[in-house]
Amino acid sequence: MIVKKMPILQGFPDFETVKKLTRNRVFSEHFAPLFYDIETTGLSRNSTFLYLIGAVAYEENNWQMYQWMIKNEDEESELLKTFSEFLQKFSCTIQYNGDSFDQPYLEARYQLHGLPSPFKEFPSLDLYRELKPLKGLLKLSRMNQPSMEAFLGITDRVYCDGGACIRLYKQFASGKKPEASEIVMGHNQEDLLGLGKIFSMLSYLALFEEDYEALDCEIQDDQLTFTIDMNYDLPVEFSNHSEEFYITGQKNRVRLLVKSQNGRLKQYYSNYKDYDYIPSEDTAIPKTLSACMDKKLRRPARKETCYTWFPVTEDFLKNPLKQKTYLKHCLPYYLSSLK
Repeated sequence: MIVKKMPILQGFPDFETVKKLTRNRVFSEHFAPLFYDIETTGLSRNSTFLYLIGAVAYEENNWQMYQWMIKNEDEESELLKTFSEFLQKFSCTIQYNGDSFDQPYLEARYQLHGLPSPFKEFPSLDLYRELKPLKGLLKLSRMNQPSMEAFLGITDRVYCDGGACIRLYKQFASGKKPEASEIVMGHNQEDLLGLGKIFSMLSYLALFEEDYEALDCEIQDDQLTFTIDMNYDLPVEFSNHSEEFYITGQKNRVRLLVKSQNGRLKQYYSNYKDYDYIPSEDTAIPKTLSACMDKKLRRPARKETCYTWFPVTEDFLKNPLKQKTYLKHCLPYYLSSLK
């Protein structure tokens, strides 16, 4: 088995940032994350095998990268045992699409070799699943790792893709191309570094989780501008819009521009199934109140019709707490309208 260890000196988020961005996830108080990525000879868990595991761990005040690559299929059991023992030092795993591919694949291979799975009741954070809500906001055409890296402006990859790695590994394992091991491990290294950079995109989720503060609000003509403090630095600036609003973010500031009508704003409610929309009044009311109304005057509210109106007063413009309440109700609707 080929074993490598090297420090990661740049391009990976610092440990406190990793801890901060995972604080809302369910992990133990002892926070010791392990980033990992695997390389296999195919997608099938039964007819292919695992030949390389790469991992990044925080040790001695620095991120360290580990790689274990076997020389042939007969060493797979040894590779699995090595990783299982290594995993015991950590409190959780972080991967990209790991809940759907990496971990189930590994568990199947552990079972095939008659080995206990090291993942039992072991928390994991799948960045693919966590970052799915960002697809519309950040105008992501796809959610695979290359697309996420492209959004972040990562263009410095020099090694081949995963598909080509399978062919190169087989050439290495057969002895036809011994130098191919460096290319395959280089690809895995780039995947791991990309994983660290993609991790920083969790900061955008603060908009969906109310993990921000309203700083101020200004009105000009029929447009209100909210300034939001994100508490996190955004890795890349972004902008997006719909007919009702425009949103832009850079560093730790997000600005939301919302149209008003005659000095009034719509306040949306997420529990739209509990409301009826009254077309003649252009407002939604709880079904507990609309039940006594003629059915011809009401209709079940939808996401886009579940709102009431309120006047934009001087008190609202000067009160960040009231602005935060507005954002709490309305920002989820605005973000969900972006496709």
